[in-house]
Amino acid sequence: MKKDETTVAKLLRDIVQHGHRIKSRYLLVVVLGIIWTVLGLLSPVFFTSSNLFSIAVSVTSIALLAIGQTFVILTAGIDLSVGSTLALTQVCSVSLMLMGVGPVQSALIGLGIGAICGFLNGFIVTKGLPPFIVTLGTMGIFRGIALIITGGFPVRLPYENFQYLARGKLAGVFPIPVLIVIVLYVLASIVLQNTRFGLHIYAIGSNEQGAIYTGVRASLIKLGVYTISGMTAALAGLIQAARVISAYPSAGTGAELDSIAAVVIGGTSFFGGTGNILLTFVGAIAMGTLRNGSNLLGISSFVQQIVIGIIIIAVIQVTSLRRS
Repeated sequence: MKKDETTVAKLLRDIVQHGHRIKSRYLLVVVLGIIWTVLGLLSPVFFTSSNLFSIAVSVTSIALLAIGQTFVILTAGIDLSVGSTLALTQVCSVSLMLMGVGPVQSALIGLGIGAICGFLNGFIVTKGLPPFIVTLGTMGIFRGIALIITGGFPVRLPYENFQYLARGKLAGVFPIPVLIVIVLYVLASIVLQNTRFGLHIYAIGSNEQGAIYTGVRASLIKLGVYTISGMTAALAGLIQAARVISAYPSAGTGAELDSIAAVVIGGTSFFGGTGNILLTFVGAIAMGTLRNGSNLLGISSFVQQIVIGIIIIAVIQVTSLRRS
């Protein structure tokens, strides 16, 4: 009994002494738990297996986009074109399937198209143009190409077995898209925390000129992070197309807002150099939960957009105050 009391006392002392660290690291998880509890009380269907599965699947797209967005924002950049890249990728891939190209080959080509879109963004950014302006421009370009290819109409997925990418379950239990997301987040965390590439990403975001003086090739790093952003957007597009059995040129509209929100809610500084990819995952879950809960409670999607915008502004303001 005395040993237990000593352990509890030690825990309380650590909380008091290091409360600021615990707050910054675990506050988001606590808030997410509160959100889930409140929604569970307000909606009797929130904790049903079907709704939890719906949240898991709906989070997939946001979570995938947020991986690439985290890499980009850590370098003090931004990628506003992820939603348009998502649409262009799925439109191109499904169109190739309609032309007789196999689903695997079409998916790989789609990932390649996403990589090219990201590489193009990175290449222009390395020429000195602001990332906001560059990706704002390519957001319109990529979306326009998707609209031209389809004539503005959806394209139906011809291969039923391709739906497995979004609707399949490993061992009949674990959703395939959720497993893909978990694996990619683990890999992204390893890259950012345990490789020279990851170290250089943080260095550029913290002080780009200082990083360059120490030998960091900032241009190559930026090419890399924007290419990653394009590929994760492409994968999100493929999974989304498999889920709805169609490709839409309007797919991903507003997705850039959700991905940015997930990143900043997860604690990544909008000014670069600080962040944790695993907390981005928690941020994506929070975004998916808020949208799902809002739908269950009958809250308008228009109001949801307002709330998300307020959250982004508030988090960036807090980040700004911490830096000052």
